[in-house]
Amino acid sequence: MHDIEPYYRWREHYVAAEDEHSPFYGRIYDEFRFSNKVYNYYIHPQWDEFGSATLYLKVLYADYYDGYAIIELIGEWNDCLSNDIMFLKRDLIDEMIRQGIHKYILICENVLNFHGSDDCYYEEWYEDVNEEGGWICLLNTLNHVNDEMRDTQLQQYISFGEPFNEVNWRPHKPKVIFKAIEAMVHGEYRKVLV
Repeated sequence: MHDIEPYYRWREHYVAAEDEHSPFYGRIYDEFRFSNKVYNYYIHPQWDEFGSATLYLKVLYADYYDGYAIIELIGEWNDCLSNDIMFLKRDLIDEMIRQGIHKYILICENVLNFHGSDDCYYEEWYEDVNEEGGWICLLNTLNHVNDEMRDTQLQQYISFGEPFNEVNWRPHKPKVIFKAIEAMVHGEYRKVLV
């Protein structure tokens, strides 16, 4: 797992550590010291910690004008034991909402497991962004992660599953991804990201 880096090809457009509105502003990364782990496996030091012991993230892009963020996740999303959604909501999302971000694309292809609990923080997040016409979308969740999220009834608040599990996002610029996902969230399914 230590060689799975956060997506880096948009660094010429956005770096969270250089964004004064980002909760990760000023963060310095040690490329040679691996300290964070998932399942006792070290992960790449570019991943950001936010309070969870098993889930890490990287804000790949934030656009304050259009009000959206693209965030990549890695690890185990565990609301049952460690209430990861609380840390995500309080330590990142609440701050981003204050900065005008109301539309969220979370890339989940490296989320290895999901353990649900209640849906209170998801409902709160949905209500916070929905007031501003916002939404939350998960891309490329693994099948068993998708099933557990459905069992927890998260589909009431978050868009995930088909057709969001077939998105080839890497070849595209952030704005293209945002426009395509926004259309999909609003039911205008078009196979635009291939």
